[in-house]
Amino acid sequence: MDWKNCIGKLLSKKIQPDINLIKSLIKSAEKKIEAEKSLPDSLSEPKISLIYDALRTLLEALALSNGFKIYNHECYTAFLKEILKESSLGDNFDKYRKLRNAINYYGKEISKKEAKEIIKDIIQMIKIIQSKLRSA
Repeated sequence: MDWKNCIGKLLSKKIQPDINLIKSLIKSAEKKIEAEKSLPDSLSEPKISLIYDALRTLLEALALSNGFKIYNHECYTAFLKEILKESSLGDNFDKYRKLRNAINYYGKEISKKEAKEIIKDIIQMIKIIQSKLRSA
């Protein structure tokens, strides 16, 4: 889905940034990051779902700070690619969105080794988004 469709289908809209909501979302994401760290490695799938949700929450804060409310995970990909001009970040987010959906809705299992790599990649994405939030 591209940004034009996201806007046209009302899955994203222009808004005035809400600083308190942005701060609250950042705090919520930080708690999810800490919660993921506290889970044992044997809980691969919940760890991935939780760290993905932290990433998505930070993306929501970043979108809000850029004046957009996004109602659909696919539109975060379009936001990254078309608004922020971060194509590879958008591709990676979409890859992990699909993986998280496979875990949450289809019971996909992930090995501990694979989960460690996935979590490491998502944490790298989180650091990039956090950096963008600091400079927003």
